[in-house]
Amino acid sequence: MTTRLATLGPTRLEVLDESEQHRGHGGWREGGQTHFRVRMASPRFEGMGRVAQHRLVHQTLGDIVPRIHALALELSAK
Repeated sequence: MTTRLATLGPTRLEVLDESEQHRGHGGWREGGQTHFRVRMASPRFEGMGRVAQHRLVHQTLGDIVPRIHALALELSAK
């Protein structure tokens, strides 16, 4: 996930696997990798609305998105 997001030229990038916090909840699987939070700043987001930013991230992640249960995005241009 980090490698693909790096193609957006982030100035800040955090990818947090929060799966363990959701143990026993819907979508949780043994071994994690089901619930992620991404905190990212990238100049690529400049002038884009929130929905457009999220679409760009989802497009960039491609086939990864359907394999995870939850993806929380905290995005900014700066």
